[in-house]
Amino acid sequence: MKHLFIINPAAGGIGKHLDQIRGKIDSFFAAADEPYEIYITQAPMDAVEKIRREADRSQELLRVYACGGDGTLNECVNGAALRSNVQVCPYPVGTGNDFVKTFGQDAAACFTDLEQVTTASFYAADLIRCNDRWCVNICSVGIDARIGTDVHKYSHLPLIGGAAGYVTSLVVNIAKGINQTYTVRCGEYEKTGLFSLICACNGTHYGGGFNPVPEASPFDGEINFLVVGQVSRLSFLRLVGKYAAGKYRQMRRYISALHGDHMTIEAESPIVVNVDGEALYARKIDLTLHPCALQLVVPASLQPWRRLTGIAPTAAAQE
Repeated sequence: MKHLFIINPAAGGIGKHLDQIRGKIDSFFAAADEPYEIYITQAPMDAVEKIRREADRSQELLRVYACGGDGTLNECVNGAALRSNVQVCPYPVGTGNDFVKTFGQDAAACFTDLEQVTTASFYAADLIRCNDRWCVNICSVGIDARIGTDVHKYSHLPLIGGAAGYVTSLVVNIAKGINQTYTVRCGEYEKTGLFSLICACNGTHYGGGFNPVPEASPFDGEINFLVVGQVSRLSFLRLVGKYAAGKYRQMRRYISALHGDHMTIEAESPIVVNVDGEALYARKIDLTLHPCALQLVVPASLQPWRRLTGIAPTAAAQE
């Protein structure tokens, strides 16, 4: 098995620690009898092509470590999806690192333990296909996607950065209006009207701490959808805390909770879609579940998660 470490130097703060991360990997494999490579990405989606080249070059098992945040993980997933000789392991050293919270709030420490992740088993995980891009965690449309996308516009302005950039984006987008007109279809559910937010969950956390569907799982063969209808600005500010805490059942007046493997969302003009924290734009959005489309590496020490899900590993790391 070859170990391929994809490092995104643009991931939040990783550039300052690049030498430290590389040194840790080199030191670990100095005593190991397995091939490894550290690859520093050069541009967006560079990781996708690197993984595909490596996978096509040989049928040797390739274990890919996504060293960065959720965006880096998304790129690695897009390179590895549906490939039987590629496994993906999150190595969360970015800023958000939301996906690994699916396995517990303290899971990041396990995913950055090289002894654990290099010997861990992999699990057959579901993926969401959002138009032409794979998603391992959460896709969303509406006010949250707009806020998350526009954060980057304000974070680079003088005197604005970090949390201030998020607050600025929040205020600006609320001022523009909470709701947009969509046509939403999911099974027997079909509605055209004003919506504030639509969320498709394969994982549990996004947006730096939002946990809209705590029971969501990338191993259950379904997507958990939350369709949030029209709300006023005041109602949005009053309810967003409950939404972030996964209390959607307490807000049935505003939120329809759906389960399934397919949803389409159509708008009159292109809208922004959040795909694992990355922004896409489209007028029609097709969300389709692909069961067992990814070989996902999970450390064995995350026993509480394994007991709760009852999921068994697909194979041992050495196989």
